[in-house]
Amino acid sequence: MAGRQPLNRTGFAILGIVVCAAVLGCHTIPTREEADAIRRSAIPRELSKVTLPEYVIEPPDILLIEARKVVPKPPYRLEPLDAVYIQATGVLPDAPIDGVYAIDEQGYVDLGAQYGRIQIAGKTVEEAKAAIEEFLKQTFAQPQVMVSLAQMAAMQQIAGEHLVRPDGTVNLGIYGSVRVAGLTLDQARLIIENHLKQYLEDPQITVDVLSYNSKWAYIIFDGAGLGEQVIRIPVTGNETVLDAIALVGGLPPTATKHSEIWVARPAPPDGTGHQILPVDWVAITQGGSPMTNYQILPGDRIYVKADFWNAADGLIARVTAPVERLFGFSLFGHATIRSFQFGHLRGGRGFGGGFFGF
Repeated sequence: MAGRQPLNRTGFAILGIVVCAAVLGCHTIPTREEADAIRRSAIPRELSKVTLPEYVIEPPDILLIEARKVVPKPPYRLEPLDAVYIQATGVLPDAPIDGVYAIDEQGYVDLGAQYGRIQIAGKTVEEAKAAIEEFLKQTFAQPQVMVSLAQMAAMQQIAGEHLVRPDGTVNLGIYGSVRVAGLTLDQARLIIENHLKQYLEDPQITVDVLSYNSKWAYIIFDGAGLGEQVIRIPVTGNETVLDAIALVGGLPPTATKHSEIWVARPAPPDGTGHQILPVDWVAITQGGSPMTNYQILPGDRIYVKADFWNAADGLIARVTAPVERLFGFSLFGHATIRSFQFGHLRGGRGFGGGFFGF
């Protein structure tokens, strides 16, 4: 027994070192002086937030485009699903022709039950006016018709919601695609208007973001030796650390209010120095302190380290589980051998002897 004590002490020492190494990990946390300097710095936080830079469009944002002025270049030929304004005189007074009429998918416009349908798709506005007058002259003596374009079907392809596709373009229907990724909203508006000038007369549109889908921050929960959980949250420009943790329902079971928490902020490729912002969770939640309740910026990583004892328990469980399994097989094998031996001593009653009750 005395000879085994040094080995046991060595084993416990090695296990302790392994536990400490696994629990403490290898991460870079600012020193006390650096943490104090960070708290005194002008880093945006709860009561001193900043506005984010001008928004840059990226996939998969959803843009809202409105067409303020969409006039086709002459000579424009009417197409199915266009809408035309038609006004006619010299027709039935109790069934006036005066209003906006849609051209159906076959290219016909329906003037009403008293007049019938006439095909005008493929004609210019003047040609449609002449065709409708000739059509009405079959019934009336001197009809006078005025026709104007009320709405283009192509306008419906320009206006509305547009997803920025993975290649950075938006689809404008028959007018093709325009690349908008990497542009501000004003730049995107000018690019789209210049593209539409190939087909339209001095087009005017507005562009806004309907759904901000490209700016994210990440919350990473340490799983106490059982991996890490990564949750992605959208960044709209007003979130703080407390907001971000609240979005995911609070701290996980592996962490406590005294767990280490920090914000890892991506540095420029040529940047130097720490981008680690330590978070005092107790001061934020129980003291209402805004000092470490930093404003979350796109790309930030909020890391929540597991509680020391949870991490130690997880590590010990992982280390001892294979040993327990090995001992379980060993004990089972030993019990089986003893069962055979016991059965043999009792007269060889077959497999298992008394162990299996045969």
